[in-house]
Amino acid sequence: MKKNKQFQCVIAAVALFGTLLMVNSVEAAGYGKVIGKFVFKGKIPEKAILVKKGDPAAKDAKVCAAHGVKSNALVIDKKTRGIKNILVYIKTMESDEIHPKLAKSAKKVVDFDQVGCSFTPHILIVRTDQKVRVLSGDNCSHNFHSLPIRQRASNFVVQPMDRKGKLVEMKTSESLPTSIKCDIHPWMKAYWLVLNHPYSTKTKEDGSFEIDLVPAGKQKFRVWHEKKGYVNAGKRTGFTARVKDGKTFDLGTIELTVDDLK
Repeated sequence: MKKNKQFQCVIAAVALFGTLLMVNSVEAAGYGKVIGKFVFKGKIPEKAILVKKGDPAAKDAKVCAAHGVKSNALVIDKKTRGIKNILVYIKTMESDEIHPKLAKSAKKVVDFDQVGCSFTPHILIVRTDQKVRVLSGDNCSHNFHSLPIRQRASNFVVQPMDRKGKLVEMKTSESLPTSIKCDIHPWMKAYWLVLNHPYSTKTKEDGSFEIDLVPAGKQKFRVWHEKKGYVNAGKRTGFTARVKDGKTFDLGTIELTVDDLK
């Protein structure tokens, strides 16, 4: 009798385990969308001036001080209060989980320019199957210097008005954005987020973001801004989204203050 009860308990446990597997399997099937928005709360700070317009003492003043250079470290839209350039991304993703439409990057080469002694774009998202063409629209020499963690750095001079450019490859995914700088003009800084999957984006001018075709299930997203590093959007390093097939997970609107970005 005792053995029979033990056998029944084992059968029940196996059945429960099978049910959990089925639930997880169903939950993981399909793809959904993740959206949200980050806005600034409080008095909007003015952009810091890195190079004053007309400053004859500035390095390569004829180019860099022609219009002046302002910091893009914190960009806030005064109308919507949206915070631009916050990175939202999944740290790692298995290749067999990626939606077939996104398995490979449609664009194999992306441009990274230097205009008015500033990098553009300030924040660039790159997949490991892409190459980056480093260009210059300035009539002065620049220096491209990347500082990745998991792969070899690049460090080379970019000639004036180089519209042919030089290709840079980063074949290893990075858990944090890679710092890019110009050693000739020390105020010039940018960041590249290098990943081996497509589930990443940066917030638009109004602070909104959207990531589509995200595998269904429990997905952990990291949120990062250069002034702070990881941003708490429900969890210390970001937020968790319960993605359902054909549905949209809305993080809602997250308000951030100056202190939140320190």
